[in-house]
Amino acid sequence: MSEAPSVSVAPSVSVARRLPWVRGFAEWPGGGSPKEEGKALRGQVPRDEHALFDLDAARPDAVAAVEESNLGRLPELTPIRVGRMAATPFAFLRGSAGLMAYDLARTPVTRIRAQICGDAHAANFGLYGDARGGLVIDLNDFDETLYGPWEWDLKRLATSLVLAGREAGADEDACRKAAHDAAGAYRRTMRLLARLPVLDAWNAIADEELVSHTDAHDLLGTLERVSEKARANTSGRFAAKSTEPTEDGGRRFVDAPPVLRRVPDAEAAAVAAALEHYVTTLSEDRHPLLARHAVHDVAFRVVGTGSVGTRSYVVLLLDHRGESLVLQVKEARPSALVPHLVTAGFEAPQVEHEGRRVVLGQKRMQVVSDILLGWTTVDGRPFQVRQFRNRKGSVDPAALAADQIDDYARMTGALLARAHSHSVDPRLISGYCGKNEELDEAIATFAVTYADRTEADHSALVAAVRAGRVAAEMGV
Repeated sequence: MSEAPSVSVAPSVSVARRLPWVRGFAEWPGGGSPKEEGKALRGQVPRDEHALFDLDAARPDAVAAVEESNLGRLPELTPIRVGRMAATPFAFLRGSAGLMAYDLARTPVTRIRAQICGDAHAANFGLYGDARGGLVIDLNDFDETLYGPWEWDLKRLATSLVLAGREAGADEDACRKAAHDAAGAYRRTMRLLARLPVLDAWNAIADEELVSHTDAHDLLGTLERVSEKARANTSGRFAAKSTEPTEDGGRRFVDAPPVLRRVPDAEAAAVAAALEHYVTTLSEDRHPLLARHAVHDVAFRVVGTGSVGTRSYVVLLLDHRGESLVLQVKEARPSALVPHLVTAGFEAPQVEHEGRRVVLGQKRMQVVSDILLGWTTVDGRPFQVRQFRNRKGSVDPAALAADQIDDYARMTGALLARAHSHSVDPRLISGYCGKNEELDEAIATFAVTYADRTEADHSALVAAVRAGRVAAEMGV
């Protein structure tokens, strides 16, 4: 009996199911190469051009810029703001995001945009608590956030490091190196993120890896001390110091002028009533948490340098055991960067609510955000709402030892890259930044030049204060 002829069987090949493109997702297969697109941009905006800064002849003088930025603020508080800005050149930079944006709008940009902090100076990074009681280090101030040029954040960070280093007593080489290495850490971190799977990149640079990633071992002792203070910096501790018991078993705020003051009943009632809308801006799973707290009191509290003069309240909540939770209800003004973004040729952002802008910008940039972050409106003004004293801690870059400022620069540069990578493909920026130090050198040169400009602006403000042109309350 003859054998049946053998039949060759072709190996099976799986064929992808043809599904329609779904809005909100990438197409498959993807077209083009973001990395190559980034590289191509070097021909339009050479990396060494980021060193350029020429003072615009029509630029407002520093004092006029400060006066303009005070418009719309509570006039009785603006002398405190001016006094804080007049303290040091670094402090002046902290309060002059709009003036620097004016200058940045006249510098080269790649036109790659990301969700930017808008005020990414070295003191706007810090520790805060997550929902499980751990501490996270990240950018932590987003009043000026918008969708804009990534270079603006990096140049502001680098400039602030030069100024902080000078204030800390570091020599000029160390200050320039800090700016250079912040840009280098940004570039290398963006390159690392570009190589990772997207989900890994999204959650990259966990706290326990950050010091090793940026070789910031000299900062360990400082970070540990800041962490210890942050863990004790809670709503309960603030309430214990700032409130007193009432006859009904609750508590109320105690005046501590000029930083903390009680407000009239009608004003307190308006703030409390606005919390009803705030709750609707939170995820529904947060509602039971707030429903177990009662609103007891509202007070006005002066905030940090750039925000002094804006309306800001603290709201005391108590649970059934009398334990405190304090919310901050802070006025959200339009970003000081908006008019300068338009000058640079970008579209003006469409903002539905300034508090919403701040909250969504923060959530887009941070790995972990405050679980009670939301927004509301009080008497027609937009506000953001967040936990107050949520185990917050910060490193004062101007108080670091000279041999630590460089470590801090690398750490903050890495954090900034990770924050930007949430809203822009890291392959695009990495392709532009490249492997060599050309961009790092350019950013360092810009930072030193602009730090000199800031020192001149600060001197002009100090002279105006001494001459009586502007009122200043020092040391508050």
